[in-house]
Amino acid sequence: MNTIEKALMHALFIHLHHNIDKAIDFKAIEALNLQVGRLFPGAMVVGPGDDAAVVKFPDTDCMFVAKMESHCSPCVPRPYDATATGAGGAMRDVVAMGARPIFLLDFIGTRPLHEKVIVGPCGFEGKCTCGRCLEMTSQERLNLMVKGLKDMCQAMDVFIIGGGFSTSFSDIVPAVVVAVIGKMVSDKPLTKPAKSAGDQVIIIGQTGNDGNDTLYRAGLASEMRPAVALFEEERKVMEATLAAFRTGKIKACSDLGAAGIGAAICESARYGGFGARVDLSKVPVKIENLTPEEIMICETQGRMAVQVEEPDVAEVLSVIRSKGVSAEVFAEITNDDKEVFEYQGKTIAVIPNRPSEAELAELTTKKH
Repeated sequence: MNTIEKALMHALFIHLHHNIDKAIDFKAIEALNLQVGRLFPGAMVVGPGDDAAVVKFPDTDCMFVAKMESHCSPCVPRPYDATATGAGGAMRDVVAMGARPIFLLDFIGTRPLHEKVIVGPCGFEGKCTCGRCLEMTSQERLNLMVKGLKDMCQAMDVFIIGGGFSTSFSDIVPAVVVAVIGKMVSDKPLTKPAKSAGDQVIIIGQTGNDGNDTLYRAGLASEMRPAVALFEEERKVMEATLAAFRTGKIKACSDLGAAGIGAAICESARYGGFGARVDLSKVPVKIENLTPEEIMICETQGRMAVQVEEPDVAEVLSVIRSKGVSAEVFAEITNDDKEVFEYQGKTIAVIPNRPSEAELAELTTKKH
């Protein structure tokens, strides 16, 4: 198992961000939802388990999409970028289901406002030894966090309609949670699982080398480098993706947040009962000389991936590019039980849909 395989498999099969069912009893929630569903038949369209929930208000045909997401740890080294990308990530999850985001609620929990905090690479240690950190008050950090949320909502034309706030937190890591609500624009929810072998995967937007959260959480990077907030790019990619939806040719959609292209492809293929073959050299990049590993797992914001049948590729690409956004076919859904990532003809990583017990055990051994 090479380094990039270990990092991605750790994210997909060990880290609770992708395995929340290991910590929460979803059968109990399902039982509750079934009970409530007797009062409001048809209100639950897509429940827990996909990129976002889809609900229909009783006695209407109007479908709404909702997503809640936290972005706590990245606020330690980069509070502004972290809150902005947290909001942007929740918005992209709403878009991934076929909706335009409209409303946002947020909760921020932090230390008492007069206390000092370290912002930068040494923030988790509480004392700077690198010379690159800033010491500021909790109030000053809070101001940066609120500005990040506001700036992303302004870029995406999303209302901030409320939320919560607390200064009773004592931990080094502040709490940042956002909930986004949007209205469906596609005819039906674009659920995450791949639908058919042979479908082509189009990436929308350009890839950089920022965002190493997946490597950091797998114990394969000593310093967390959160993704950089993008604003104009987020808006352009959202509009291009919504335009693609209006063709009626999109069969599945994923955003490219945590673990980047790697997670988006692996989760969609695996949940659909398929595999995938990915050509990383086809991915549009914004920086020259990116390594294939960076392209595969970095967490650059403002990107989406959509799946279409092969005869519809030209039409969908034309619509996306008409919005001034890069788009390329870079992957295909297969009948395999694994995802194969290649770069210029060389295999970079192979991710099984069902890792062995030995492979899972190796993932829990962290090495910096």
